[in-house]
Amino acid sequence: MYAQGGYGQAPQQQQQQYHAGYQQQQQQQYAPQQQQQYGVQQQMTEQPQQAQQTQQQEVTQAAAPTDQGKAQPIYVDTQHDDMVHDAQLDYYGTKLATSSSDRTVKIYDVSGNSYAPNATLTGHSGPIYQLSWSHPKYGTLLASASFDGSVLIHRESRQGEWILVKAFVGLHESSVNSVQFAPHEYGLVCVAGSSDGRVSVLTHGGESNGDDEWTVEYLNDTPLGVNAVSWAPYGVGKEGEDEQCEPLPPRLVTGGSDNGIRMWTKNASTGIWEQSVVESGDAHHKDWVRDVAWAPSIIPGMNVIASCSEDKTVIIWKQGGDGTADDDKKWSPKVLNTFEDPVWRVSWSITGNILAVSSGDANVTLWKEELDGVWSLVNQVEDAAEGAQGE
Repeated sequence: MYAQGGYGQAPQQQQQQYHAGYQQQQQQQYAPQQQQQYGVQQQMTEQPQQAQQTQQQEVTQAAAPTDQGKAQPIYVDTQHDDMVHDAQLDYYGTKLATSSSDRTVKIYDVSGNSYAPNATLTGHSGPIYQLSWSHPKYGTLLASASFDGSVLIHRESRQGEWILVKAFVGLHESSVNSVQFAPHEYGLVCVAGSSDGRVSVLTHGGESNGDDEWTVEYLNDTPLGVNAVSWAPYGVGKEGEDEQCEPLPPRLVTGGSDNGIRMWTKNASTGIWEQSVVESGDAHHKDWVRDVAWAPSIIPGMNVIASCSEDKTVIIWKQGGDGTADDDKKWSPKVLNTFEDPVWRVSWSITGNILAVSSGDANVTLWKEELDGVWSLVNQVEDAAEGAQGE
């Protein structure tokens, strides 16, 4: 199931406008108020009583199914006052979170072909570019990344009631464009990528150990800015001379404004993050990389990454698969398709065999690799605006 939202990040021209406008707004309207708000970690999300009563009564129904038993798209009227940048479903697909330039996050409960408003989260002083849900092992946690250089983590304490459990205010010197929780096997860990050229790794100490603090580690990625980050799935591999199966170390991929992608691996012995070189050859992006997505593991020993760019292309990067030592280290890129408009987002299905691509022409297309290695278009999701008007 895919959640279709707006474009991934604001266009380059729009970000330049935000730099001038939002900084002035922040100083005039939000600075005193926000600093008080950020100082309270256990802050209840404000929601007027009248609006809450209205929301509890409103349950918007989707289009009636044309075929009995067939799943139909749900068109969500988000009620945001500005551009929607991201839409994310939680682990179970029962909660939908959307983020916007109106500096709010809206959450909805999804059931069958209907949805109901759950809450509106505030706290950021700039556009919110990306969201990420944690694994339910750690509760209902939602991380948000914003132009204001901060990452906020909210938790649902009771149905419809959210508290701010951690505010990483001033985490970066510039816009935070991407955020994602790590696979739960690595603990409660979150990563964020920023326009200041750095990646921050946020690690929770663990309440079971009596340590409820967070640590922050920075990785210097590219001076031109990081637009996207993605974790590798948890896996095991053969390590050491006896080739015993051991858990693979945490790995990351980033996409930046230097038109390239980078791989990061945490050294199991030293605990230091190390960057690995990716040789792209003839297949490489010629403009900003807008998004990267590491695919779920299907074939043992094989890694697959999708990247998309302002240059209107999607590239599939593969590593390993045939068992040879050289092939296990080398990344092989292949252009999936060249689109008519810049490509903003890529997202893998849970099984890892279908790739959803969101492009600037307001279309979402689904792609699958055939046995001969050729990627083919298997479906296209109609424009949500057109679909809603047709109801």
